[in-house]
Amino acid sequence: MGKVIEATLPHSSQLTDRIQQSDFVDCYAVESQLSPRQAANIIADFPDWARFLVKIRNAVVTKFGLLEDVPDASDKVGFFPVESETDQELIAGFNDKHLDFRISVISKDGRVFLSTWVHPHNIGGRIYLNTILPFHILIVRNALARVHAVNNEIKTDPLG
Repeated sequence: MGKVIEATLPHSSQLTDRIQQSDFVDCYAVESQLSPRQAANIIADFPDWARFLVKIRNAVVTKFGLLEDVPDASDKVGFFPVESETDQELIAGFNDKHLDFRISVISKDGRVFLSTWVHPHNIGGRIYLNTILPFHILIVRNALARVHAVNNEIKTDPLG
């Protein structure tokens, strides 16, 4: 499995207990031996084009009273506060007035799974989610492709 594929959220994920009928959950996977923290650091290190999209998002959402900056936290991957971490899973994200958002990065069976869980609080949260969804998919697929590329660099490095 050298490419990013759509997957099912592993049952072992800590996100499974949160999922309600109206929530959005997606999951993608790629072949990789990286730990959840290693993969999450790569995932959250957005390329310039994705950073540009985040800047546009921030400029728009502040007009609606949504958070421009994520809450402060002592432990973050990129700008996402880390909520919990085990040997197999790292969960990061935050709550805003329109929705709750978490990502799960799981390392299991030679794959890294990246799942996103969104719990909209209101119609604004659902509109926001539907608006960003195409960009979300691009960013997630690109992030996992970068995880796979780094994993391959480590496997082929004679010193690694």
